[in-house]
Amino acid sequence: MKKIGILNSEIAAVIAKLGHTDTIVIGDCGLPIPNEVPRIDLALKPGLPSFIETLEIVLQEMHVEAATLAEEIQAHNPEVEGQVNVMLSDTVVSYVSHEEFKQLTGRAKVVIRTGEATPYANIILTSGVIF
Repeated sequence: MKKIGILNSEIAAVIAKLGHTDTIVIGDCGLPIPNEVPRIDLALKPGLPSFIETLEIVLQEMHVEAATLAEEIQAHNPEVEGQVNVMLSDTVVSYVSHEEFKQLTGRAKVVIRTGEATPYANIILTSGVIF
């Protein structure tokens, strides 16, 4: 059994397999997930686990070179947006419309579904390299 890091075997495996510019999505419980994209469903009940908790743990193991948020988060969920920007203070964060965001999820290696129940609490993380 692992001593540290992500204990969820599916998430740990996905992160270990990522190459440069591959993407994963962490989403709230309402984000539509394309049928062709694998889903890791962590949602237990509204709010658990939270988007921020899940992002924090993933960032401990994944080297992220860029992130994408829906521009609607700025008006409809500024608290979560602020937390994300603090967590990714050294990372390029870009914004696209929520419609474009949903289209971009189709390119992800996986979507991790949380129990988050606040609007636009979704992020696309682009893998970087450690060298």
